[in-house]
Amino acid sequence: SEVATVGGMVKQYQVVIDPDVLRSYQLPLGVLMQTIQRSTGETGAGALEMAEARYMVRIPGHLRGLDDLRDLPISPPEKGAGGMGAGMGAQIYEPAQVTRTVFRLGDIAEVRFGPEMREGIAELDGEGEVVGGIVLMRPGGNALSTIAAVKDKLAELQKGLPAGVELVPVYDRSGLIHRAIETLDSRLIEALIVVSLVCALFLWHPGSALVVVISLPIAILAAFIVMYWQGLSANIMSLGGIAIAIGAMVDAAIVMIENLHKHAEREPLTAANRWALVQRATTEVGPALFLSLIIVTLSFLPVLALQGEEGRLFAPLAYTKTYAMAAAALLSITLVPVLLGVFVRGRMRGERENPINRGLMAAYQPLLAWVLRQPGRVLWLALALTLAGAWPALRLGSEFMPDLDEGDLLYMPTTFPGIAPDKARQLLQQTDRLIRTVPEVARVFGKVGRAETATDPAPMEMIETTIQLKPRDEWRPGLTIEDIKAELERTVSFPGLTNAWLMPINARLQMLSTGIKTPVGVKIAGPDLEVIQR
Repeated sequence: SEVATVGGMVKQYQVVIDPDVLRSYQLPLGVLMQTIQRSTGETGAGALEMAEARYMVRIPGHLRGLDDLRDLPISPPEKGAGGMGAGMGAQIYEPAQVTRTVFRLGDIAEVRFGPEMREGIAELDGEGEVVGGIVLMRPGGNALSTIAAVKDKLAELQKGLPAGVELVPVYDRSGLIHRAIETLDSRLIEALIVVSLVCALFLWHPGSALVVVISLPIAILAAFIVMYWQGLSANIMSLGGIAIAIGAMVDAAIVMIENLHKHAEREPLTAANRWALVQRATTEVGPALFLSLIIVTLSFLPVLALQGEEGRLFAPLAYTKTYAMAAAALLSITLVPVLLGVFVRGRMRGERENPINRGLMAAYQPLLAWVLRQPGRVLWLALALTLAGAWPALRLGSEFMPDLDEGDLLYMPTTFPGIAPDKARQLLQQTDRLIRTVPEVARVFGKVGRAETATDPAPMEMIETTIQLKPRDEWRPGLTIEDIKAELERTVSFPGLTNAWLMPINARLQMLSTGIKTPVGVKIAGPDLEVIQR
């Protein structure tokens, strides 16, 4: 990864030259530049052989302070020696015009410390300027492992910092990643609980639920193994593919369990015939189930043909869903039959013995008889429902991808072009101070201009403020992310400033793909600026 600095002052040795003094001493500017460059360079001095060893000799130019720079000797050039000043348009003096007197650099120029010209300013919590570091991960890197390594390094560096200096994290993507993984874990647990309850309520056999409880996590782990071999990370889209596939992954196991119960109703299940019944029940429905799961597996393969941004975005989802469904299909004809023989044993209750099944069948059989007696009316009713649903479907609207609540916000207002750095710094501190007054805001890190990296071409009028929000359990009751945006909009109001409250990752993607930071933007082009203004 790369660490780009932003904000603060870069210390420089500055030599402030008065042109009138140079003219009075009849010194070209090139002589001063050449002298300073030579004093800070290194020179090779050959090699020295000593005690059967060869040593390389170098003469380093090292200035230890301002006094060393002030004491540099400056002498006018000899006849015909223009030095660097000749190439820079400096006047060359003849020996009759130049007195060969040696001067000190401190006699003809002011030598001082000063800051480098700044192209970026950083501010924290509206309290004043700070120095920031932006960690840029290499393409294809693992964000979670990179963030963990950065945190370890920061903890190590914190021990050696001087008193009063601290390292404050202002943006951390690991929270979003952990929340995405926790969502997958919760969906998996919910699926296992629902399947277990269905088996317990409708089959009255707890051992049947263990077949799904064991086979589903194994199928997901098999998908993770293929992801690891492919080098695919566990991100929101890849985990979303597994979450989508969970419902279909358990279908084969449930159908096989139900079919085995049907066989056990006709022929009581014993230790002698258990495996024979399992074989008959699974071979009866196994080929059809395997084919149906393969069809579902192949259904997402066309997504892999997408190119550009769509392909990069949805390819991980298609890969993981395909891997999970393929693993479920293979387990349905290998592991699931074995689990049926191991866990499905004992007395199998018939459907009529279960009061829930009796109630549902009592309600369904009359409805089925009525539908079969009047097929025409049923078809017309289905057609009417289809037409009634088409009208609102055409007015739902569409978007490329729904907004993702990343847990933090990015404030990117639009300012007037060509704003002065001092005014931009003042505006940045004022907006950060106002944002910090919202109770749900934990940290505010503002940046105006660009960081010291080639990947950040931001101009000085571009403000980027990262707003770190507190955990949800610390928010005021009933508050949503939209409510916080509305409150921030009311709080931060400056003439000539157009606010935009965005999600950090989504905003970067929009800027990279469209060049516009907001969801809606208008680009106007033309040869005449006055016509465009009208």
